[in-house]
Amino acid sequence: MPDISKMLPGYNCGECGHRQCKDYAEEIRSLQDAGKCPYLELERFADTKAEIQEFLATHVIADDRVEDFSLPVSCKGCGESIISLADERGADFSLGPIPGEPSCREDLYPFARTRGIKPGDVLRYRALGCPVIHFARVMSYNSGIATVHLAGPHQLERDGFSYKDVGICMVTGFEGSVNRGRIPNVGETVKFLPSHCRMQQVHSGVIVLSEGKKLRIEGIDLKIWR
Repeated sequence: MPDISKMLPGYNCGECGHRQCKDYAEEIRSLQDAGKCPYLELERFADTKAEIQEFLATHVIADDRVEDFSLPVSCKGCGESIISLADERGADFSLGPIPGEPSCREDLYPFARTRGIKPGDVLRYRALGCPVIHFARVMSYNSGIATVHLAGPHQLERDGFSYKDVGICMVTGFEGSVNRGRIPNVGETVKFLPSHCRMQQVHSGVIVLSEGKKLRIEGIDLKIWR
């Protein structure tokens, strides 16, 4: 794992439970988290920590390859600058944001039962069934479910980029507007492409609300594209 091991401070202190930083890089590869390194919490390594966080958020690391899924610099988190692959992947439609919003709404259930989540917080998490780390801003939090707008690290850095790490979350629903493809009926099981999806992969779910182009989809399956 030369990419991550070169980013670590390189003191080989053993505080992470490994004899060398290059060994800890292997753990980061599998867990997608670098929270065990005490030096990354020091102010002088703030830029290094941010670099690693952005790397984990924009790359899928599997076996001996590293795949870059960075959003374009011009991306505003709305998916408008990402070319839709809905037709090629067999999706029924691409789901974009409700007009006036930055991205689709996504409902998350954190398995860690995190407390203290409130509107405006930024969450760092991995959706169950997806290998990519996500960042999202909370719209509301009720009964253990956080409704969020997805955002990329390059957006959040302008706001100071502090976040709450909530670990693995189950995605329980999407809400947005059809921006390409057919408009489905309530009760249909559909394949759809969230326009903000960095991997441009097809999801599936059941339509529970259909008003004009506005849809709500529940019973989400992220494994449809595997």
